[in-house]
Order: sequence, then structure tokens, then C-alpha cells
Amino acid sequence: MTSVESQPAPNHERLVLPLVIFGSSALGNLFEAPSDKRKLEITQAWMNNGSPNVLLDSAGKYGAGLALECMGNSLRALEVAPGNVTISNKLGWYRVPLRTAEPTFEPGAWIDIEHDAEQRVSRQGILDCWDQGCELLGEPYRPQLVSVHDPDDYLAAATDDADTDRRRQDLLDAYEALAELRDAGQTNFIGVGSKDWQVARYIAEHVALDWVMIANSLTLYTHPAELLRWMDELASHGVAVINSAVFNAGFLVGGDFFDYRKLSPDSVDDRPLFVWREKFLELCKRHRVSPVAACIQFGLSPPSVQAIALNTGSPARVAQNLAMARTMLPDEFWAEAKHLQLVADDYPHVG
Repeated sequence: MTSVESQPAPNHERLVLPLVIFGSSALGNLFEAPSDKRKLEITQAWMNNGSPNVLLDSAGKYGAGLALECMGNSLRALEVAPGNVTISNKLGWYRVPLRTAEPTFEPGAWIDIEHDAEQRVSRQGILDCWDQGCELLGEPYRPQLVSVHDPDDYLAAATDDADTDRRRQDLLDAYEALAELRDAGQTNFIGVGSKDWQVARYIAEHVALDWVMIANSLTLYTHPAELLRWMDELASHGVAVINSAVFNAGFLVGGDFFDYRKLSPDSVDDRPLFVWREKFLELCKRHRVSPVAACIQFGLSPPSVQAIALNTGSPARVAQNLAMARTMLPDEFWAEAKHLQLVADDYPHVG
């Protein structure tokens, strides 16, 4: 198996991120179909509150490219200069015609969309996704951050060891294409985002990355010491670390899904998660702390974390999320969280 032997582009600068990165899945109609007016208001809230360094995260998978289209349309309607916004596009899903009653990817997640999407993880597939993403976004905007979307899911779909090896090579070939785009000056920074942080580590061992996004892996509920050590290592080498999905897909703050799996309080396997959440919500109530703020602050607590990625479909929540990211919680809250074993006793960054 070959590895990517890319070198940073000439005069390649170190990536500096804002504290909060704005996720754009709402523009792709995730779980609901906001009006064009609300999508424009969300974009306006990003620009109003994220200044001076606004970073928007999108993907060809979000609504089969709808999020990219709406983002470009809204930025043009607001007359946002390209130099006032940075865009990240996660590549690997390509828009195709909708030939069935509902889209075939992630059934039930994307509402009222008019296209389907298919996964293309290979050298040519990623180049195709890059070209299509730029077309959907439209002039004068272009993604400055790129990555391969869902590398963990792509590897997990392997049917046997030989298929795993083939898929790993597909990933490395895809990153070779991204490195060439970066080195040619078409984009600025390449990275990886993964729900399985060990897949992200595998890619980082083979690819010269500028940034790594950790998802569902460093939260109030789960914060393994091995992951923290690797994040410190990344930061020491100048790789920017982004934390995302700090609510474990919403469950920690009252949602029905934990890491995108719907839970049942009647399930013996799921019950411990509900018990944990009950203790956590009671703790927040006693200290008059927002559970959302607690999750955000914990997600930002490791010194290696440069930014946190947050999604919202509400324009008003944009400013609220930023305020929560900037407001430290009292040590007494974290001390009790450790006493209740909600946070590991040896976690060094709070309490």
C-alpha cells in the first residue's frame, strides 16, 4: 500500500481558526425544510456574529449539494466579499438525479430535496466532487478547506480484508488528489473529519494534514485519555484541531439520538445513558448552567482544541452559541461533575 507523500505548498501558512465554526447542514434541509428567507437569515447571522473571521463548514452530502447552493446564493444576496468568509467543503458525495421517491443516501434525514447523492471516494471521484462543489457554490466563492467526508463509514462498509485494503488505498488516492489541489493553489488547507478518531489518526499517519476534526469522540460523556494524547501531539506539530458533535448527536442535551442511533429508555443496553443524562441535567439545574453551554465549554477545554463546530437551524441561536463558547463555567460545577462521575476523575482540563 502506498502512502501520500505530499509537501505543503510553497509559502504554506499555518491554519488559524475562529473559536466557532458554523455548520451548514440546515441549509441542506436536515430533518426540516427551512424557507429561503430563514436560510438567508441564518447566513446573515453567521456574517454578523462571526466577524472578523467567519468559517462556514459544508459538504456535498448536505442535501445532495443543496447546502452549498443555498450558501452561495445567500452570500451573493448579502454581497459578502470572498475575502470576508472562509468555506470548508467535505468531499466524497456527488450529486446525481433523483430517480426514486426519496433519496437513497441517509433515508429520512434530508427533507424535500430534489437530487440524490452517491459516494465517490477515489482520486478521480474526489476531483469530480471538487469540481461539482465549486460549481454548486458558484462564483466568486471557492472552498479554502477540503477533506474526504465520512472516511470511517467508507472503511466500515468493507466486506472482507481485501476490500478493506482496497478502500484504504482509495482514501489515500483521494488525499493525493486533495494534496495536488492544495499544492497547485486551488485550495489552501486539507484535513480530515471522522466520527471514529482512530480512522482520522490512520489518515494523519499517511497524509500531511493541516487540520483534524474530531466528531462524537471528545464530549462530556466520552473523553478517552488516548485521544487527548493524540490531540496534543497534533497540536505540537502545528495541526489545527477542531471539535464537533459535542452533544453526541443531541442526546446529552435532551435529544432522542446518541451518535446518530435512536435510543429507548426501555432498553437494558441504553438505560445507562439515560441515567447519565438525568444526573447531568440535574447538575446543570442546581448550578443554573445551560446543558448546551456545559457541552460546548467541555468540548473547548483541551488546550489542543482550536475551534468548535456548531450547527443550528435558528438564526437567533448563532449569537447564543457564540456567547456560550466564550463564557467560562465555574470550577464548582466541574468539581461536582467529577464527584458524580459524569467526568473522569483524571480529566485534567476542568475541575
